[in-house]
Amino acid sequence: MTSLKELTELSRNIANPAVEKWKAQGKPVVGFFCSYIPEELLHAAGIFPYRIKARGCTTTASADGFLSAFNCSFARSCLELALDGTYGFLDGLVSMNSCEHIRRLYDIWKRKVSASYFHFLSVPHKAGEEAVDWYRDELAHFKESLEKAFGVNITEEGLRDSIGVYNETRDLLRKVYEFRQKENPMLTGKETHEIVVAATSTPKEDYNRLLKRSLKEIDGREGISTHSPRLMVLGSVLDDPEYIGIIEDLGCLVVTDALCFGSRYFWESVKADGDPLECLARSYLRRPVCPRMSDDLGQIVTYTKGMVEEFNIDGVILERIRCCDLWGGATLLLQKRFEELEIPLLIIDREYITSGVGQISTRVQAFLEMIGGD
Repeated sequence: MTSLKELTELSRNIANPAVEKWKAQGKPVVGFFCSYIPEELLHAAGIFPYRIKARGCTTTASADGFLSAFNCSFARSCLELALDGTYGFLDGLVSMNSCEHIRRLYDIWKRKVSASYFHFLSVPHKAGEEAVDWYRDELAHFKESLEKAFGVNITEEGLRDSIGVYNETRDLLRKVYEFRQKENPMLTGKETHEIVVAATSTPKEDYNRLLKRSLKEIDGREGISTHSPRLMVLGSVLDDPEYIGIIEDLGCLVVTDALCFGSRYFWESVKADGDPLECLARSYLRRPVCPRMSDDLGQIVTYTKGMVEEFNIDGVILERIRCCDLWGGATLLLQKRFEELEIPLLIIDREYITSGVGQISTRVQAFLEMIGGD
């Protein structure tokens, strides 16, 4: 099996071989929600940080008894997998005030699913110096709770080492995206999304070794010249590469994104040139933003515009999960600004569980024809 194929396989299942290998060694796994939670603190404690996903969920029958139809289907799907035991390998869970749906999900998970460790982070909605100081204190409390719960000592040196490991991951993933910038990209958007999703499901040292080998495999490929136009995807949480595949099956190519399971996860490295907790607080708060950062929604436009220019984008697809309050509210601003910037934009409402493929394909096909991809 090639290294790239191995990464693809690691992205497909919740309890993948990397999880099984880690658990067989008697080491803890802690799940977490949202890319604003610094994994480096968990890593420095000898814990495998596992980003919560819901890929493979086909029903929310049990979760619907606790969350209403007005809660987003991603939150309900995650709860379903927690209730049915899929996440039984977790030793704990870390969450934050990302949105009200995830906030409520955490409360229910804590009451209904057994685990030895739970922690909730209060993450500021701003990124100024006062917010950095606030979040630095929150991370100090998080560090203390990990040390107490797991009987470990997280040293400054250990935390700096963990930051170094994660910065290597970020550097490697940016190289993956460089292959997509080419006139004839070296890999599809679906393949790229599988690579990034695997990063959230694999211990980083193992992941970095696999990705280094995969980069060599990708570099030996011929570029893709049969797909046009070039698209960018942004919007609600998207952890299923099959959704990107549905879009690309229409003859286009997704060459970049602004997703929390995509470029926003790794685009900016952590500058470890001072107190490591302060460095983490500053870097995580000032990474490419999502709509939860209510004082700087304009940065979404700035980041997207930069991507459009850097990756030579012909059109942007904004996908939002139904009942997603954050992206629902941001869409009005983005739609107006994209019109002013003359960036073609398609807005698609969807459920987390991939359905209505025909309807999605019809709308994307019409969009491709509009921007000259027929």
